[in-house]
Order: sequence, then C-alpha cells, then structure tokens
Amino acid sequence: MTSRARGLAWALALLVAVGMPPAVSVGQGSDLAPPAPEGVQYPILFVTQVPIPGDFATVGSVFANHMASMQQVGRGGDLWIRYPNGTQRNLTQEAGYGMTGFQGAAAISVRDPAVHWDGTKAVFSMVVGAPTQQYQVGTWTWQLYEVTGLAQGQTAHVTKVPNQPANANNVSPIYGTDDRILFTSDRPRNGAPHLYPQLDEYESTATTTGLWSLQPATGDLRLLNHAPSGAFTPILDSFGRVVFTRWDHLQRDQQADTDVLAGNTYGTFNYADESAGALALANRDEVFPEPRPVRTDLLAGTNLFGHRINHFFPWQINEDGTEEETLNHIGRHELHSYFEQSLTDDPNLDEFIADVSGRVNPNDILNFLHLREDPLVPGRYVGIEAPEFATHASGQVIALDAPPSLRPDLAILDYVTHPATATVVPDGQTPPANHSGHYRDPLPLSDGALLAAHTFETRAAGNLGTRANPIPRYRFRLRYLTTAANGYLTAGATFTSGINETVSWWDPDVLVSYSGELWEWDAVEVRPRTRPARRRAVLAASEVAVFADEGVAATALARDLRRRDLALMVVRDTTTRDELDRQQPFNLRVPGGTAQTLGAGGKIYDLGHLQIYQGDQIRGMYGPDTPGPGRRVLAQALHDPAALAANPPNAAGPPGSVAIAADGSVAAFVPAHRALAWQTTEPDGTPVVRERYWITFQPGEIRTCDGCHGVNNVNQAGGPPAAHSPEALRQALQLWEAQTGHLFSDGFETGDLAAWTVVQ
Repeated sequence: MTSRARGLAWALALLVAVGMPPAVSVGQGSDLAPPAPEGVQYPILFVTQVPIPGDFATVGSVFANHMASMQQVGRGGDLWIRYPNGTQRNLTQEAGYGMTGFQGAAAISVRDPAVHWDGTKAVFSMVVGAPTQQYQVGTWTWQLYEVTGLAQGQTAHVTKVPNQPANANNVSPIYGTDDRILFTSDRPRNGAPHLYPQLDEYESTATTTGLWSLQPATGDLRLLNHAPSGAFTPILDSFGRVVFTRWDHLQRDQQADTDVLAGNTYGTFNYADESAGALALANRDEVFPEPRPVRTDLLAGTNLFGHRINHFFPWQINEDGTEEETLNHIGRHELHSYFEQSLTDDPNLDEFIADVSGRVNPNDILNFLHLREDPLVPGRYVGIEAPEFATHASGQVIALDAPPSLRPDLAILDYVTHPATATVVPDGQTPPANHSGHYRDPLPLSDGALLAAHTFETRAAGNLGTRANPIPRYRFRLRYLTTAANGYLTAGATFTSGINETVSWWDPDVLVSYSGELWEWDAVEVRPRTRPARRRAVLAASEVAVFADEGVAATALARDLRRRDLALMVVRDTTTRDELDRQQPFNLRVPGGTAQTLGAGGKIYDLGHLQIYQGDQIRGMYGPDTPGPGRRVLAQALHDPAALAANPPNAAGPPGSVAIAADGSVAAFVPAHRALAWQTTEPDGTPVVRERYWITFQPGEIRTCDGCHGVNNVNQAGGPPAAHSPEALRQALQLWEAQTGHLFSDGFETGDLAAWTVVQ
C-alpha cells in the first residue's frame, strides 16, 4: 500500500470512528468547549503557552527548548483538562498556581503532562517565578510536579516531586513501570557544577544531558544515557521500551572551524581535562571523527571525504538504561535520502542515494520529533518531520511502523499529512496548494481520532509586532485531523473554542504585553493503561557459551563491573557489516586470522584494533581568559583509569584501543555513564570504519553486537549475522579472573543483580 493510500485508509477509519465535530458557539475564555466528536470518550490534558515569536532556544524550539528565562518562555499559561462533553478545567489555577494580568513572583508556565497508569494523576513540568520589577534578573528552572483530582467533580491538587535535581531544568517526565519518574534534565552528567551547562555539538547552546530516572521517595537518581547534544520527549511504549528523540551530531565543532577559517569569532579552546581547575590550553585540537567538508586544509592530501551528520532520530533504551540503540536499529540508510561515503580512493564505496539504494522504505525524512505510539496499533509511532529552525518544531505529521519484531530494513515510513507541510514557504511566495500549515505534538487517540497542535502559517516564525507588544506569526490551536481531497490528513475542527489571556511581564528592561489567543499543545489522553512488562537486556547464546566454558557467572562479573562503574562491550566479528552500508569500507579481514568478509572485488582492509573514544566536556567558549559557562563534549581516546586497568595492554595499537582477535571479535571494558564512540583501525592505527553515533553503557552492562554495522538481514557478502562465540570475550574473562582472583563454579545466577537477564 502506498503512503498516500495508507494515510487515506487511516483518515477514513478516523471519520467512521468519530464523525465530524458539530459546530458549537462558545464565548472566548468559557469553561465550556465544543463537545468531542462522537465516540471520543476520554478527557484530554493539554497546556496553554503565552506565544514567544522567536524560535531559537525558546520553549517551542527543536533544541535548547528546556530553559526558563523570560526570553525563552512566557508566563501565563496553564495546565488544562477537557472532558468529552466540552467542560474544561484550569487545573493549575484551581490548585492555586499562576497569576492573571501582570506576571510576577507567582507566575507560571507549564509543559509536558504525562498520565499515570491508573489514569488518576499526572506528572508535568512547571516553572514558577518572574521579575517583579524592571531590570530584575533572576534564575528560574523547570521542575517536576504531580497533579491529582482529574475526574469531574474532584478538586485539583498540585505537589512538587520530591528529591528531583535542584538548580536544573527537569522536563518531559513520564512514569516508569515501577512508578519511577523518567525525564530529561540539564543536570551535569556527573553532577559537577562547573560543567553546567552542557553545550550542544552544533551551536554550542545549552542542552539537556540525557534521560534520567528518579525514585522520588528515596531520591535514587540514575543517568540512563549521556546525550552530548540532548535527548527529548520520551515515552514508554506498549512493549516496555523507552522511546525518545535524540539529537545525533557526532561531528567536529563548527564554531572551532569558523574560528580557524574566519578569525577568532567564538573563542573556542580546549581544557586539559574535565576537572574544575583544568588548565585552559592554547589549542582547539580534535581527533575524532574526520574533519568536516569545510576544512579543506585538513582534508588536503588525505583520502577522506569530509564528514557531516545532523539529525533528530527515534531511539530506544530499557528503563534501566541498558541496550541503547536507534529504534529497531533503524538508521540513516532506512530514513535519509542522501549522505556521502567516507573515502575518496576506493571505487567500492558510494554516496548513499535512497532512490537507487534498493531499500524498502520509499519515503525519507531528516528529523523525527514529538513521537507518540498509536494506542490502536502497537509499534506504530506518529511524529513530526520539521526543520531544526523557524517553525517552533512544527511541520509534517509522519508515522513509522517499528514493533520490536520488525526487521529495520523492512520498516515503512508514512507521510500522514502532505509532504508540503514539512516545508517553510519564503516570504512573498504563494504556499503550495497542498500546504495545510504546520503541525506539532500529534496525539493518536484510543478511539481512532488524531489530534495535533496546528497553525495555518506556512512561513518562518516571526514577530509581526514589537518587542513590547509581540504579535506572533504562529498561532497554535489543537485540532482534529480529517481527510483532504488529496488523500492526506489535514487540519479539521478545533479542539477548544480558543483560550485568551492578557498578560504582561518585565523582560527585564522592557514591559512586554500580550493579549490574545494562547498556544495550545502537549495534549495527552487521560485514561487507565496496562503497564507493559519491564524489559531487560538479554545475553545471547553465543556469549552464554563462553561464560559457561570459562566457569564464570555473568552476574558476578556484572556486580564487579557495577562496583567499578564499568561495562563490557563485545563485538562478535568486526569484519561484518550490513549489506546496505556501502559508504564505509566493507572488504575487511583480520591478517593471519580466521575472520574475513568480502563484499566485492578490489581493495581489502586489514583490521588490527578497535580504538575507543570517550565524550569529555573539555571544549570551552569565548577564550581561555574570559570563558563562558559550561563546556561542549569532544571525543578523546579512551583514558578512563578503571577501563584502562581492566583491559589488556595494547602497545601496538593507537591510544585507547584493544586488539581485534583472530576471529574478528572484540571485548573491551569501558566506562559507564559516559557517551562513547569507536573505530576499527589497521594494524598501524589507520582508521577504517568509524562509529557515527554516541552510545552509553550502564554499570554492569554486558553488551554484544554481531558486527560493526549490525546486520539487518544479510551482511555485505550475503551471509547471516555473526553467531559464533567470540574469542575476545574468552580472553577478557580470563584476564578478569587473573586480575580479580574471582573463580566461580556456581553457574549462572538469577535475579536482577545486574538489571539484565541471562538466558541459555
């Protein structure tokens, strides 16, 4: 079925299920909204936001949307609930939060509600406070709150979640299967204040540091992944996966490149290390990955194409932070339309062009934002394809089928609204006939309807008024989607009659006043849901056999690794790659060994080492004499003392490397709670295949993969994924036993000692 046909089928089912909402005349600001379409039976939580015309690092932006200054998020919005009969309640106002008119010390803004499994309460983010007089500059942060009393006839009560990170922005909370609260935060990875804020890899703008997990009663706080450019809007899907959007931008610093090529514009420099008293160095050196295309000076005389990567993709992780990977292992080959090969002198390597690649998915995207799972189709994720600037993260509604059982190369992406809705129309140009405006925060309802925040604006965001009296171009209203004549979905009836406010605030020198409609977004259905089974990492049979042969209890090893804040990564065969990946070398062998996988004639690359890089916050801004707050992550050769002590010496290899075994396998002890990347190298240290994503491991995690680009179906030679027992793991276990004296003969332990399960 074509994308258009699938969208049409969904739209027809929607209309049959819910009908068209009747026209209802309701006064502005009334507590009564239009009744829900016939068949819609559950209340909806949503938030209102005072519009902010700008779209760089503001509350509605694609990235850096987590900050709470007066320039980044207005005050005067609220948390609302709307019932199927049209009744509305302002929950935050009812609970005693917020102000009308002038926004001062008790002013609020609200975002990101998520409903508990039993449907009786919700967790959300709220910032409290604003300047009380001109020129007053304050520091405010988003914090987590819970609301109860959601049923009609009850009274709303709002309480602050205890033991959450203070002096940090905590946003996008959800409930875990065990009632822990999972959320994103800009708390430093290790809590060190001097590393605040973490700066992203693109604009060196403050970003969230990753996903976090909190047990409010005890204050037990855990970092689930370290995201150098940020993680966004997690959900817990029906399969027990934490699915979220992550910004993937593992490339060299563009600000540093500008400093070199166009003068010292940004003042980029390196610190000697991550410590608070680290020496500021007179260099901005980078070692991984290869240079960007703009650095022709660094690329001259090499066989390298410049490397670029910049997208927002769906990712998955277990609730305990283990097994981080792109959703279903779907990557650029499945979703992008084009990217370059890595080397210039190997005719076997091609640039990736989707139309001639032979992949199954006919539709491409650059970004996947605001994802939600369809409650009627488990494993179907609805989201937004939007540009990174100019639209307040709004664009085209898209959908991706990716249940855990689906092979990634078989995943199909659907265009739900017309592709024109992903574009920004330049000023002065007529929008395409199929451009129905921009969409964000899509919400598939349990009764078949699809709700989304929508604006009819097709141009870039902007201010049609003044700083003191802003008139935003973008006006977001929640709307039900319906079927257009072209077969795609389009904006239909409004969800509310519109909610108006007149507010003012100090910014901090100018008194800003806004009067008009508030934005409506962040809708979520209020209903009980079944808690999914908690997912745990599984140790595959290939590795189980090695543990059994060596008489080592995997859980005992995991306990020791947790004590040392380490993990163990295992690759069965570094010479195997997915058949579709022809952008990096794929004729690979281990010289003198048994591993060799050839996908074509021509040059063969010898592999000797796996070089590991850790993400260190050592890049400073604005010069070593007047550095700005926070630091950006740079890739540095593995130097974590505990990891180096656990791994065998590899004097013949490059810094931070381990040797590749004769069967192509690798096993390396690596630091937990820190973003890592790696590359295979030739025996002399020349890089061959580079990892393009950051990956985080949890303490005690034993993580395995079949190859250096995991095989979706068959490898480059048409063979199956590697399934042999890795010799490098055997060597690692023997080394661990020799180092620790831990000799175990009690077989495989059970339980949750390492937060993962061993199966035989």
